[in-house]
Amino acid sequence: MTAPPRMKRIASALGAAGAALLLAACGGNDQSPLACADLNGMAIPASVIGLPTTGGTVTSATVVAPTGSGATAVPEHCLVNAALSPVDPAAPRILLRVALPTVWNGKVLMLGGGGFDGSIPNVVGNVPAGPTDRPLPLARGYAVFGSDSGHQAGARGSLDGTFGQNDEALANWGGLALKKTRDAAVHIVRQRYAAHPAKAYFAGGSTGGREAIQSIQRWPADWDGAIAWYPAWNQASAMLGGQKASVMLSRPGAYLNGAKRLAIHQAAVQACDSLDGVADGLISHQAACNASFDPATAMLNGAPLRCAGGVDTGDNCLSDVQIETLKAMNGPVRFGFALASGETGYPGYNMWGADLGITSITTTIQPTITFLNFGSSQPANPMPATAPYISQQLDQVLKHIITRDASFNPLSFDPTQAQPASLVTRWGVLAGMIDQSPDLSGFVDRGGKLLLAHGVHDALVSPRATADFLGRLQQRFGAARVEGFARYYEVPGFGHAFSSQFNASWDSLTALEQWAEKGVAPAGQVVRDTVGVPGRTRPLCDYPKWPRYAGSGDVNLAASYTCAN
Repeated sequence: MTAPPRMKRIASALGAAGAALLLAACGGNDQSPLACADLNGMAIPASVIGLPTTGGTVTSATVVAPTGSGATAVPEHCLVNAALSPVDPAAPRILLRVALPTVWNGKVLMLGGGGFDGSIPNVVGNVPAGPTDRPLPLARGYAVFGSDSGHQAGARGSLDGTFGQNDEALANWGGLALKKTRDAAVHIVRQRYAAHPAKAYFAGGSTGGREAIQSIQRWPADWDGAIAWYPAWNQASAMLGGQKASVMLSRPGAYLNGAKRLAIHQAAVQACDSLDGVADGLISHQAACNASFDPATAMLNGAPLRCAGGVDTGDNCLSDVQIETLKAMNGPVRFGFALASGETGYPGYNMWGADLGITSITTTIQPTITFLNFGSSQPANPMPATAPYISQQLDQVLKHIITRDASFNPLSFDPTQAQPASLVTRWGVLAGMIDQSPDLSGFVDRGGKLLLAHGVHDALVSPRATADFLGRLQQRFGAARVEGFARYYEVPGFGHAFSSQFNASWDSLTALEQWAEKGVAPAGQVVRDTVGVPGRTRPLCDYPKWPRYAGSGDVNLAASYTCAN
């Protein structure tokens, strides 16, 4: 068929390669592209979605004028909102959004969520820890989409777990909404452009990182590549590890205020900063720090970090119960029961050097860092809205997913102890949804590429767990084959999604494109700090390598570092 004039204009704007892509796609699809306004009210048949729904509808479709400039520029696009109806009439709908650029590059990008999701990701924004000096995905021509995972959060946002009372809503958050969203979004893309996407990528962090790995593992034919930052790939296990930390922090005298968090952070930096060859405020050789640092014997500004006699005597020292709590979080957790996924423990967190919510830091992102870490209140029952993020999350999990009893005391549940069969069964159901297998065979066989990245000092989702996932991939496929489809990088100083020490910014999307589309494997990747020392850079080293100062050169430039074993 002859390509419609609008398709020709889009193809011309994309250049020769894009023109061939779109015109060929159009030639194989007996329809014309729809104008943005024509999408409004369009039915989404249940037959185009690979999992059970009762279909859906486009609820709005609006042309949005271009805004911004430079790397923040958002081009003209058609912003589509849609809703997918559940099978269970009592379950909530899946709300999704698709940003369709006027000039399309023939590719799609799905964005994952965070926590319990419950809201739609910013489809005109960036990938997690994306570059601040490069065009946004939409400006690169991607059709970008995401969903709320099948429920709409209340005032508690990503900590609202009440959806877990409904089986279909829980299963959607547990992964099924990913496939439903993808299929509905691709249907909308095809109606808009009269073409099927040539490439499809997924990018997410935390729960969104789990969603990225889950998507390529369960529906490999849908995806060509994925970016998974700080992925909660074994999310049920991470929750149980976090519950152990919550129980420890709830004990009398165990909770650390902001000043004490600063004290343990400073003591670790003073002891471990130079282990990477230079005192630059960052701990890069974390393995050496973990092996040598002990808060019970550490010094802070020349004085013992441990309070005299182990009794809390002020903000500049830690009591024995506080030290015991931090050591418990730093060490591995062994569960008192096995999950249905086969998991029996969680590896603990890199506590030495982590920002646990240092309230005296005045950057604009520090309140978010405090919120994601220790908060400002000790875990208790009922759980304060200012308690640590993980404590609030497990309060919701235990009340609305595991027991479905809103009066359950979350602090009565110790995951290191044997539990009643009823609770073990419910944890097994949850783990079956959100603990992922390293069997990526279908994705690997079709040439898919995976980029994994994690902050060394993430105290919410452990980088040790991501290293474990890499190890499981190597065990299954062999290290040489893994080298052909996956990379894992750790970023010193970076925490969970944010950091006032080293706030990571990396052009992961270009790296993925080059690898998945041109066969050029990532090499010489560089991560940039946007907050701690804005503009400084470090090399991204293939794990388990880490950045060592070469002995000369600007300490703020990646070129002054080598990747050491």
